[in-house]
Amino acid sequence: MKIVVCVKQVPDTKGGVKFKPDGTLDRGAMLAIMNPDDKAGLEAALRLKDQYGAEVTVLTMGLPKAEAVLREAFAMGADKGILVTDRVLGGADTWATSSTIAGAIRNLEYDLIITGRQAIDGDTAQVGPQISEHLNLPVISYAEEIKVDEKAKTVEVKRQFEDRYHIVKAKMPCLVTALSELNEPRYMTPGGIFDAFEKEVTVWGRADLKDVDDSNLGLKGSPTQIAKASDKVKKGQGEKVVLDSADEAVEYLMGKLVEKHIV
Repeated sequence: MKIVVCVKQVPDTKGGVKFKPDGTLDRGAMLAIMNPDDKAGLEAALRLKDQYGAEVTVLTMGLPKAEAVLREAFAMGADKGILVTDRVLGGADTWATSSTIAGAIRNLEYDLIITGRQAIDGDTAQVGPQISEHLNLPVISYAEEIKVDEKAKTVEVKRQFEDRYHIVKAKMPCLVTALSELNEPRYMTPGGIFDAFEKEVTVWGRADLKDVDDSNLGLKGSPTQIAKASDKVKKGQGEKVVLDSADEAVEYLMGKLVEKHIV
């Protein structure tokens, strides 16, 4: 069984957020981590590797420094790593990103593709399902649990749905989007970290993408444009009131609730 896991290097917001003049994130100026949902998807793939001997290929799109998340994936147990990077791919929205990733995956053999539900820098939850649409694959989103029947070539997913869950089964090949709650990702081992820097990362650019038109790539190929972007706005100090009794406090609070049209 061959599994492709799509991961993304996202800004670690603890180190602050920086923007370019065009409103896109200045990723080169920020600290970065592996996206949490993607890491859970990687762990799910590694558990299938432990169970079935699957081959796990991890693919990421980003700046050259995104190679770091592939090294982390190697240290966790991934077999192959592919970095898709090219200046013409910069500034991509979800449509252009999914078009790029699908163009890269068309070069690979796979039974199962796993992506995170969403990335913490965009929170759209669109890229995974869009990849499946580009590749004409069935998709099961919001996976809380993944089971594979290798003989039947099916995947069964416990899918989160509001206050309950669905059990959905699909024939492979298919795509599954994973929640961070899916599992607890394993730690990198010292030996794994050492071996990770001995492994070769495959680097692809625009010329390596299969069946993708230039009009669907990068900032120019992104139908979604950012009008304005900013860091979190700090709230001012709240109103402080000292009252003499509980009755006065209740009266004051009820007055504010009425004033704000809450009650």
